[in-house]
Amino acid sequence: MSGKAGIIIISHSFEIGEGIKKLIDQVIEDVPIALACGTENGEIGTSMERIQSAIDQVGNENGAVLLYDLGSAKMNAEMVLELVDRNNLQIAEDVPLVEGSYIAAVEANLGGKTVEEIMVSLDKLKIDHSS
Repeated sequence: MSGKAGIIIISHSFEIGEGIKKLIDQVIEDVPIALACGTENGEIGTSMERIQSAIDQVGNENGAVLLYDLGSAKMNAEMVLELVDRNNLQIAEDVPLVEGSYIAAVEANLGGKTVEEIMVSLDKLKIDHSS
């Protein structure tokens, strides 16, 4: 499992993150996936501590892709990445959480693609906010 890039799902709702992971687990078993969902007291929200913990769980030498649901989750992820001394972690910006997480896991599973290769695939899913 450590030979594959990790996937970190950041959601304001633990149930949403858990559901996405269950969906992925139906078809892929050996990609490291960690959830950073909800707050420490079970409320709706995100926390830098949970994101850091998820990085510690799956951010192996091959790195990890971080996917998020809402803007404050992205902001927390960005703050955590400023604090960690790693260059193989990337946030998938403007990518739908469910589809992006699924595609990232599939790509990580295919021949152990790098974080950069996974990001190229995720770029095709980006939401255009200019309209």
